[in-house]
Amino acid sequence: MKNLGQMMKQAQQMQSKMAELQEKLVEMEVEGVAAAGMVRVTMNGKGQMRGIKIDPSLADPAEVEVLEDLILAAANDAKAKAETQVAEEMQALTGGLQLPPGMQLPF
Repeated sequence: MKNLGQMMKQAQQMQSKMAELQEKLVEMEVEGVAAAGMVRVTMNGKGQMRGIKIDPSLADPAEVEVLEDLILAAANDAKAKAETQVAEEMQALTGGLQLPPGMQLPF
């Protein structure tokens, strides 16, 4: 039963580390860019947009559809970067722990 006790202790430690990681995700910031930096979107590690910066030269009313596409591209770029950073944090947290197929953290 010594192994079971050790496993429970490790599970509690991982749970504590997961809570810390969740807090870090809210504070993490990544920036996505489109059109050579003319549109920038900032997101946190949970994929929530925090800000948008648009170069004033893009504000032509005839280009609204292009502007919308660029914002979407920048948002997707930021989200992809956030997901990569989260995956790296999770890898460091789990220490290479092999999870069953289909199981992902955080739950």
